[in-house]
Amino acid sequence: MVGIVLGSASLFIVLSGFAGLREFTLEFTSIIDPDLKAETTIGKSFTLSQQQTEDLKNIEGIASFSKIIEERVIATFDGNNHPAYVKGVDQNFSEITKIESVIPIGSWIYPDTPQSVVGWTISTHLNVGANDYGKSMTLSVPKPGKGQITSQGQAINQVKVVNVGIYDINEEINNKYIFTSLETAKQLLNYNDNQITSIEFKLNENADEDTVKNKIASVLGPTILVKNKDQLNDAIYKMLNTENLAVYLIFTLVLIIALFNIIGTIIMAILDKKKTLNTLYNLGASVKDIRKIFLYQGILMTLIGGIIGLIIGYALVQLQLSFKLIMITPVLSYPVALQFKNFVIVMLTLMVLGIIASRIAASRINRDLVKTS
Repeated sequence: MVGIVLGSASLFIVLSGFAGLREFTLEFTSIIDPDLKAETTIGKSFTLSQQQTEDLKNIEGIASFSKIIEERVIATFDGNNHPAYVKGVDQNFSEITKIESVIPIGSWIYPDTPQSVVGWTISTHLNVGANDYGKSMTLSVPKPGKGQITSQGQAINQVKVVNVGIYDINEEINNKYIFTSLETAKQLLNYNDNQITSIEFKLNENADEDTVKNKIASVLGPTILVKNKDQLNDAIYKMLNTENLAVYLIFTLVLIIALFNIIGTIIMAILDKKKTLNTLYNLGASVKDIRKIFLYQGILMTLIGGIIGLIIGYALVQLQLSFKLIMITPVLSYPVALQFKNFVIVMLTLMVLGIIASRIAASRINRDLVKTS
């Protein structure tokens, strides 16, 4: 039974750890992820007419939306170069996301000004600080078109911006985005007034997501794809789910090995109780009835071991939540989360394997065994 206790406790702790890691990962991505995002399926950009803008404002369930221009650029500052994505946003962007809450140095950009906010990693690579108005950062992109290039000016569009803030979310995002105003991004990419690459939406608290998605799609047309947060983080979800499944299968194998103890224990009990089994058989008990005794014994051992293991696992996870016993860094504890589904998964897995193991052991009882004393 000790193996069952340790196996179930281990499986529950690992599943709780992955649940915490999932919440921890998605917590950071949700800082700049909108509730819904509309992107074109044809090319890189699309035109949003004034009528469409008004129609979006009138959709019930939308709290706010922000026009976005996003493109890959080369950022240059003080002789240092770094590839990144420029993300031009309008004045509504701070209402869509929590970006202003993760700017420890400097401040957010003012609308329609040549300013930028970079991630911590980009800041380190470029050696750029905040509010250094004596130096500007250059953003460069290749010009679209055909023909022979005779000078650098013909090949590259550039704008100069003053960095006014540094955000800190996670390493991947910190190395990805340079936020600027929508007007600055339009100037850099030579976009028209109504030309954008996406629209990000924040929904009201009680809004029906599917209904709002359908209404947005009907306004913007068939060439626009509307995604929710799950779809925007599809790659992260797949990675976490794959890792979770792999670990679950590994610890299930550990449980299977532990349940061999159940088989061995029941077989030893059968051999030890041969005289008793003979007596029961002579009193009229069938082989099937005798098998049920040991089947129920195995199931009971599995159930008790699983409950004890879950109690131990729950206690250890609760201790980590309360006292942060395991730390990743001096200020960051290993994330764990208590979820009811993990109790169900562990108990269901254990009981299925326990029933199979008990049936295998009980099947060793046959007519020849119970007839001999």
